[in-house]
Amino acid sequence: MKTVTIFSTPTCVYCKMAKEFFHKHNVEFIEKNVAEDLEAQQDMISRSGQMGVPVIDIDGELIIGFDKPKVMELLEIAE
Repeated sequence: MKTVTIFSTPTCVYCKMAKEFFHKHNVEFIEKNVAEDLEAQQDMISRSGQMGVPVIDIDGELIIGFDKPKVMELLEIAE
């Protein structure tokens, strides 16, 4: 099982889409709310260079935004 972390905010539409995708495909993930968790926010910015969400980390590989084809490729999900 791959380690999946999503940096998100409660109001982000693309974050919700990504989390729904994870639930649909039974992918366990860690969610870090960067609107409330300043340490997670700084971690996301320093690692990705991005202030926008979602930033998805799959086993250390960062995906900026909800790039569904890339997520499917890294998680080896066929749809």
